[in-house]
Amino acid sequence: MANRVLVGVVLLLAVLEGFAAGMVPMAGLLIVLAGIVYGAMAVDAEDATAYLVVALAASGVAGSGALNAIPAVGEGLSGVVGGLSMALWGGAATVVIMRTVNRIKG
Repeated sequence: MANRVLVGVVLLLAVLEGFAAGMVPMAGLLIVLAGIVYGAMAVDAEDATAYLVVALAASGVAGSGALNAIPAVGEGLSGVVGGLSMALWGGAATVVIMRTVNRIKG
């Protein structure tokens, strides 16, 4: 249940940042923190390949500006995917830290 709430919060914040940037103060920080928590709770650090591929794909789409070609809503959609990408990379950082800790523990 908590995972769904985190995903909903990230999606809401990403949509707000994509279409009305600056409406929520420090939304970027909240998105990254939610991604970190999600990465710790829902992603298996030892088998995170699919999660990391989605993080790469989302950041590729957001960074390429491919969605900007859509009239009227392209820039907003690109901002939404950019926000989602921030959350995914926060979770990816958590995965890296968790894997490192697991390796040190043995």
